[in-house]
Amino acid sequence: MGAWMKDIRYGWRMLAKTPGFTLLAVITLAVGIAANSTIFSWISSTLLDPIPGASDTPNLVSIMRGDWTENPVPPFSYQDYKDLRDSTHSLTGLLGYHDFAMALTGNTKPERVWGVMASVNYFDVLGVQPILGRGFRPEEDQKPGGSPVVVISYQLWQNRFGADPALVGKSIEINSHLYNVIGIAPPDFRGCKIGLHSDLWIPLMMDPTITGWERIKYRDTYWLQLIGKLKPGTDYRQAQGELNLLMRRLVEQYPQAHEGPNQITLDPLWRSPFGAGYALYTGLSMLLGLAVALLLLSCANVANLLLVRSVERRQEIAIRLSVGANRWQLLRQWFAESLLVAIMGGGLALFFTIWAGNFLNAMIPPTDPPINFETHVDRRVLLATMLVSVTSSVFFGILPALRASGLITTNVLKEESTRSSGNLNKSRLARGLVIGQIALSSLLLICAGLFIRSFQNTQRFYPGFESDHVLLASFDLLPHGYSRQQGIEFYRQLVAKLQALPGVQSATLANWVPLSGRNSTQWVVPQGYVPYAHESMEIQRGNVGPNYLRTLQIPLVAGRDFSPQDTATSQLVAIVNQALVDRYWPQQDPIGRQIQAYSRWFTVVGVFRNIKSHRMNEKAEPTIFLPLSQAYYADPTIFVRVSGNPLSYAGSLEIAVHEFNPDLPLFQVHSLKQAMQVTMVGDRVFGTVTGGIGLLALVLAAVGIYGVVAYATRQRTQEIGIRVALGAGSDAIVRMVMRQGLMLTFVGLAIGLALSLILTHYLQNKLFEVSTTDALTYVLVAGLLSLTGLAACYLPAWRASRLDPLKALHHE
Repeated sequence: MGAWMKDIRYGWRMLAKTPGFTLLAVITLAVGIAANSTIFSWISSTLLDPIPGASDTPNLVSIMRGDWTENPVPPFSYQDYKDLRDSTHSLTGLLGYHDFAMALTGNTKPERVWGVMASVNYFDVLGVQPILGRGFRPEEDQKPGGSPVVVISYQLWQNRFGADPALVGKSIEINSHLYNVIGIAPPDFRGCKIGLHSDLWIPLMMDPTITGWERIKYRDTYWLQLIGKLKPGTDYRQAQGELNLLMRRLVEQYPQAHEGPNQITLDPLWRSPFGAGYALYTGLSMLLGLAVALLLLSCANVANLLLVRSVERRQEIAIRLSVGANRWQLLRQWFAESLLVAIMGGGLALFFTIWAGNFLNAMIPPTDPPINFETHVDRRVLLATMLVSVTSSVFFGILPALRASGLITTNVLKEESTRSSGNLNKSRLARGLVIGQIALSSLLLICAGLFIRSFQNTQRFYPGFESDHVLLASFDLLPHGYSRQQGIEFYRQLVAKLQALPGVQSATLANWVPLSGRNSTQWVVPQGYVPYAHESMEIQRGNVGPNYLRTLQIPLVAGRDFSPQDTATSQLVAIVNQALVDRYWPQQDPIGRQIQAYSRWFTVVGVFRNIKSHRMNEKAEPTIFLPLSQAYYADPTIFVRVSGNPLSYAGSLEIAVHEFNPDLPLFQVHSLKQAMQVTMVGDRVFGTVTGGIGLLALVLAAVGIYGVVAYATRQRTQEIGIRVALGAGSDAIVRMVMRQGLMLTFVGLAIGLALSLILTHYLQNKLFEVSTTDALTYVLVAGLLSLTGLAACYLPAWRASRLDPLKALHHE
């Protein structure tokens, strides 16, 4: 230990003598480490800790019924959930829940919050203990509407109720009904879905009171998401097999309620398709791979810097060898210096990580429900940063250390090292490092270019409707006691008022906003269509007002749009998209045909052109629109097409709404363009992060090329001096040095382009309207790296051309 401490002190003195080199090496390494630690901090805060505040999360599994998809709908009915919960032996607990927007009403202004209707074992299965009061009890799962109790979040308790400890036992008003507060959740617990924060938890039995529906009675109404806890020693495949067996029995017992696919799949929470888990799992793992490549590039750069430095220190090393130092002592000394550089780089990387910690949230636009990731630097991130720093010191330190400790003492002391070493072509180590750097830089830049091109395409692509000049604003009539008839009349009067505002071209209402992340589906029965065995008849559904197609400028293929004459007492009508016609009524006239939804038959009066509903790169799915007057929803969104900037009409819209009800709060007031940004979050994150990584790779490549050319030039000082003394001009010296540097640039670029053609194949499903072999991206990257190599080679070449031959020959 004493020898190591001595080496560390000596290494510190040597680094302090060359502050320029030390600073450059530390910053270079910090860039690579920070990219990894930042992305790992996102992984740690979301995937490794999917439910903060819960216990034993590795044994918690998300349960899905039907075909696995990235955009699932709630897969279970309450009756199925109850039977599975009571029959399973592989799970210690099975909870059910449903997210729902609620309103805190009462004496103060109503406040919209997101809550959860949860089974009474919700907190027990998750292992969450309220900090005040209690969770739910079994007797609160007996009678529909008979358990008006609520657990509230710590944040809501702090912000709205002033952290009043006496709140437990008192009543608060939710959707105009009184609920007894029985508990306060822990500060870090915000629900069981990654990214979605909830503020209220109410027993499932209160669903009829909250929504006015009676879903808990029906086996064919799917609305619950399930989470189970595996028994100790039980493999998830065993639990999956048991649940599938139980589900098959339910299908046999109740075939009419289970006409679609019914297979069950279990996923760990960090890979759950419900919430942001799956998107983060696929996206962050890919970004981490790119960050690792950037770290390798940083290590190669520092290794090159150490090689350049070793040329300057060769006499010092030779003298230490000649006076008795052995090779192990020299290796230890180099590793001590490398470790110091790594520790300083890791410390600086932590600073960058803390600074960039909230960068993920900054790229997420306002959404409803609100999405937020509480990223932070925890012990896992600190440990990972330390391990990466130490490991990187081995990677970038071992080659220069072996090279330095293997010097031939007599050659160095006789000033023969440069003659024996020759030129860059004889330095395989330096040549290999620079080629590897350029190849990695090429790969990273091409990945960045592909994602940036993909994001640009999403911004320019026509989704099937005109999103410009459309203002959105949402409200909810349910907490204000509106009946169905009163709500429909409110809609009619409000739309008429909005249509009369100056500058408004068209106005409507709908509960379906395309490309906003919302997902509404409906089980349908098309007239004359015979489903194949276990075919899912669940399709996309929107409940919309008159002139919806006109307001969004969605082209009609046939028929008409909804009109004010489509009322609750008129003929039931529907509008469908071309994809629905192609699937269920190919080569038939759909106008006048009927389709069953909500157990009622609707007549098709219009067909609209396919539009993008969830993601830009999706295939068109069958979609049905139903009139709000005939398929009523209490929480629609206002759509107003205007002649100018839509946000400038927000004040007028709010005044119009409050003329009918001054206590009705509006939320999510923004343009349709802004609402659509939520579906492009992944593209924005990938484009921004990979673009940043690519830019850093370009800078590191320039530093690396410069380092290796400077190293080679230093080795050839005597040769260059002789050439100048014999009459070689400065232009010839510049061409000679740059030729060898550019040759390595082109070799590395060729390898990098070949690697990119192979490896970027795995990115195809993340790209939109751009191929992984996009010629423009490859040409631009090749040109950019060539120019970077040219610039990096020129400076040492120019310096070499200015050498004084007398001084060079005297030195050598």
